[in-house]
Amino acid sequence: MTEQNTAGTSADTLIRLSAAELAGKLAAGEVTAVEVTQAYLDRIAAVDGLVNAYLHVNAEEALAVAAEVDAIRAAGGAEAEALHVLAGVPIAVKDLIVTVGQPTTAGSKILEGWHSPYDATVVERLRAAKMPILGKTNLDEFAMGSSTEHSAYGPTRNPWDLDRIPGGSGGGSAAAVAAFEAPLALGTDTGGSIRQPGAVTGTVGVKPTYGSVSRYGAIAMASSLDQIGPVTRTVLDSALLHQVIGGHDPRDSTSLPDPLADLVAAAKTGNVEGLRIGIIKELHGEGYQAGVEYRFNDALELLKEAGAEIVEVSCPNFQYALGAYYLIMPSEASSNLAKFDGVRYGLRVLPEDGPMTIERVMGATRAAGFGDEVKRRIILGTYALSAGYYDAYYGSAQKVRTLVQRDFDAAFEQADVLISPTAPTTAFPLGEKLDDPLAMYLNDVATIPANLAGVPGLSLPGGLADEDGLPVGIQLLAPAREDARLYRVGAVLESLLEAKWGGPLLAQAPELAAAVTLETQEAK
Repeated sequence: MTEQNTAGTSADTLIRLSAAELAGKLAAGEVTAVEVTQAYLDRIAAVDGLVNAYLHVNAEEALAVAAEVDAIRAAGGAEAEALHVLAGVPIAVKDLIVTVGQPTTAGSKILEGWHSPYDATVVERLRAAKMPILGKTNLDEFAMGSSTEHSAYGPTRNPWDLDRIPGGSGGGSAAAVAAFEAPLALGTDTGGSIRQPGAVTGTVGVKPTYGSVSRYGAIAMASSLDQIGPVTRTVLDSALLHQVIGGHDPRDSTSLPDPLADLVAAAKTGNVEGLRIGIIKELHGEGYQAGVEYRFNDALELLKEAGAEIVEVSCPNFQYALGAYYLIMPSEASSNLAKFDGVRYGLRVLPEDGPMTIERVMGATRAAGFGDEVKRRIILGTYALSAGYYDAYYGSAQKVRTLVQRDFDAAFEQADVLISPTAPTTAFPLGEKLDDPLAMYLNDVATIPANLAGVPGLSLPGGLADEDGLPVGIQLLAPAREDARLYRVGAVLESLLEAKWGGPLLAQAPELAAAVTLETQEAK
C-alpha cells in the first residue's frame, strides 16, 4: 500500500511534483517539509542502488532542516512570512561543491572521505533559504568526462535506460532529478557538464553567465570556464533555484557586481512574439543523429508558430572551439590540480622503497589517487604550458577563444537568442567510448562555445528520438548577463512542447521501482 501524508497525497505523487508545485503545497500547509524530504530519502533508498546518482546521503541533517521549516511555519508570524519560497524543498549537490558536515570527494580517490572546513557560497545560500540538502551526487573525477563513467566510485546510470550513460561530468545530479531522487540539484558546467547531462536525461540544465553565480567553494578544474548552475525538471524550477544561488560574492574575484535580474518573472512571461531566434549553422545537420535533428526542427516550428522570427546565423570559428577548449581546459586543470600532492590534505601514499622525499611521496600519491582521464589531461595541459610550446598551443587556443567570442557578438547582432541541439546524439551505451577519448570529447561540441565566451546557456527536453526512444535536448544561448532572456524563451518552448506531448517528458520515463523489485526477487 502506498504511504499517504497528512493531506492524502501519496509519497509517489509527491516526488513527481515540480519544485514550484512542492513549494506551493508546503506554503499552503497541504504537506510538511519532513514528509517531502522523507519521500525523497525513501526513493533514494529504493532506486539508487541501480542508478548510483549519490555518493553520500545526508538524511539526518536534511530531516532536521525540514523539521525546522515545519516548526517555523507552524508558529506563524514574521519568521514564517520571511521564509524563502523554496524553504523545505530538498536539493542534491554535485560532489565538486564543498559542504560542511558531508564528505567532498570530487569523484576521486585522492579526496576519499575528505571533509571541507567551510561551505561553498552556493551552499551557504541554500542553507539560508532552508533547503534540505539530500546529499552529494556522483561525477566524473574532478569533472573530467562526458559520461560519468570516470568516477572513482563507479558509473552513474541513465534512468531512461540503465545500460546507458547519464551524461557528464554531472551525470549524478541529472540522474537524481530524472529518477525522482531529488526535485532540484546543483551542477557545474565547464564545457557542458550541466547541459549535456540534462539533454540525455530529459531534464533542464542551465549554465549561467560566467561570474553571475559564485565559484567560491567549487573545486576548480578550469577556472576561466567553470560555472555552477541549476539542474531541474522545469524551466521555472531552474529560475527559482538560480535566483537563490546567484548574485555577487566578494570572495570570488571573478564574480560580477551586477544585481541579479528577476529570472522567475522572465520564466512566467509566456511570450516570444517578435523575438529573433538564430539557428547556428555550424551546430546542426551533418554529424547529428537523425532523431536529434528531427526534434530540433520540431521545436523550431513551434517557436515560429508562437510568433518568433527564425533566422540563420553563422559562427565559422565554432569549428575550432573543441580543439581550443581541449588545450585551455587541461592547461588550467594541470595548474589547479597541482595542490593535490599528498602533503597538505587528502590521500597520502608513501613510496615502497628508496628515499622518502616530497617529490617521491607526491608521485606515489598522484599515481594511486588520480584516474586515467585525470592523468591524461594533466599530462596534456602540462605539455601545452611547457617552455617552447606555450605560444604554439595555449597561446594559440586563447586566440581562437577570442574569435569564438567575436562570432557570438556578431550572431547576437542578428538574433536575440541562439538555438541548437544540446548534444549531437542521445545517450550512448556504457563503455562504448571509454577507449576512444576523442569520440567522447565530441559529445561537447555544441556546448563548449558558451563556456569559451562566458555566455549563458539553457538545455531543455526536446522530445524523444524515434530511433531509440531516448531524450533529446534543445539548447538556447543568450548574450552575457541576459540569462533572463533564456528563461523567457525556454519557458515558452517548454510549454509548447508539453502541450504537444500531453505532459512533461519525464512522465514517459520508465519506472525504476519495478526494476528494483524484480532485482530483489531475483536475489532471493
